[in-house]
Amino acid sequence: MALRRGRCRKRPGLVEVFTLTLFSLRGPAREAGRFILGLETSCDETSAAVLKDGKEILSNVISSQIATHQRFGGVVPEIASRKHMENITGVVDSALEEAGIGWDDLTAIAVTSGPGLVGALLVGVAYAKGAAMARKLPLVGVHHIEGHIYANLLTERELSFPLLCLVVSGGHTHLVRLLEHGRLEIIGSTRDDAGGEAFDKVARALGLGYPGGPLIEKLAKEGTIDAYDWPPGVARRTALNFSSGGLKPAGLNLVNRAKERW
Repeated sequence: MALRRGRCRKRPGLVEVFTLTLFSLRGPAREAGRFILGLETSCDETSAAVLKDGKEILSNVISSQIATHQRFGGVVPEIASRKHMENITGVVDSALEEAGIGWDDLTAIAVTSGPGLVGALLVGVAYAKGAAMARKLPLVGVHHIEGHIYANLLTERELSFPLLCLVVSGGHTHLVRLLEHGRLEIIGSTRDDAGGEAFDKVARALGLGYPGGPLIEKLAKEGTIDAYDWPPGVARRTALNFSSGGLKPAGLNLVNRAKERW
């Protein structure tokens, strides 16, 4: 379910509904009064949102599982799946209520189809399939990473193609070129560990708890940028690729040495 490196891909027939869901301003999105229900269950948050005309967010309801997974130091896939099953109906009902519409007003349903935790994804996909079939609505599977890319258009409406986008999300680190809606190409990616993994592992070593990434970022803003020498985050031989393989052990070694001194 990963984006393929160095290849453009386009999905004829799904592009219009997909871009409508992610607030594109072309095709059917120009027709007023079209409502899309979007579902996201790829990891530890159950989320449902309603979009009008592909660009106006009427509701965005999120049920977080952070408190549930904190004592484990990370997401437990089986627990995440069960929590999605418990929460998804209430989250969707709240999203529709907050948007002021009902099931009969929907034009289509979109759902994250991957990548992500398999069990967690299955909950969202199964719910979306059942709802779409029962109400005879189009169902669109949305690539998780494409969702991150298109989210930029929520705040930057004037962006035009071609675009260059850096995606650093959890287990993914990509440099992506967008040629047009639905047509994209990975021109750079991590050669080893993803940036998010390095953040999480170092945060755990520091005893910061879960989720570690936001806590590392917050503390970094209070630090001195040149206090330590860090390995470069760019792969040496390929200028457009990234590498966190040196950053993670460097951070862990620094923490361990500090613990030994204290």
